[in-house]
Amino acid sequence: MLKASSDRALQGVTLWRRIADDIEQEIVAGVHTAGERLPGEVEIAQRFDVNRHTVRRALAELAERGLVRAERGSGTFVEPRRIAYPIGTRTRFSEIVGGAGREVGGRLMADSEEPASGAVAARLRIVVGAPVIRLEILRSADGLPICAGTTWLPAKRMPGVAQVYRSKRGMTATLAHYGIRDYRRHSTRITATSADALDAQRLRTVPGRPLLLVDIVDVLPSGEPVLTSRSRFAPDRVELVVES
Repeated sequence: MLKASSDRALQGVTLWRRIADDIEQEIVAGVHTAGERLPGEVEIAQRFDVNRHTVRRALAELAERGLVRAERGSGTFVEPRRIAYPIGTRTRFSEIVGGAGREVGGRLMADSEEPASGAVAARLRIVVGAPVIRLEILRSADGLPICAGTTWLPAKRMPGVAQVYRSKRGMTATLAHYGIRDYRRHSTRITATSADALDAQRLRTVPGRPLLLVDIVDVLPSGEPVLTSRSRFAPDRVELVVES
């Protein structure tokens, strides 16, 4: 760990800014990793021999730099590097995250068969009430949750799809299992929502925190819908880039 600056070195320099600079250097050096909780205010104050007000100002400066985030009642956490996430005609989570040099993760949290609602039926171009498979998927990069998604697929076309996804751990590989090797994005709608208790738990955030809401429909080359999904992205972990 980098040593605390001495009083002499701090002379003529704003204390809180120097503390912020030292902690930033530690984050860059990997002493504090993404998602890790920083030491508490009291511990930092003792380390630098300053008062807690000075520490709070230093942490606020780090937050302004986009390096940390404060969660009430939990502490201050190191922000991960945001992943540039292109939204185009062939958006693939595994390719985007893997291409960024991050370890791709996909975990099926829950699954069920249910009758298609009016909205889901319209997107999939099936009759209301037709059976669909609902998959609740948590996707991650380097073990850090990036998005919680709900995907609906026609049950008739893909029987046993939940078990296949558990084995393949990716939607592209899952669709390939059913002979679907080419599909593209038909529509994307980006809005905002707030994390409910379940999404907050899965995304390791707090209830009420803003999330990016992405509704999509993917289709076969023929134009037939193959799936629709609603994904909730943690905005501090991705940057959605809309491709023309």
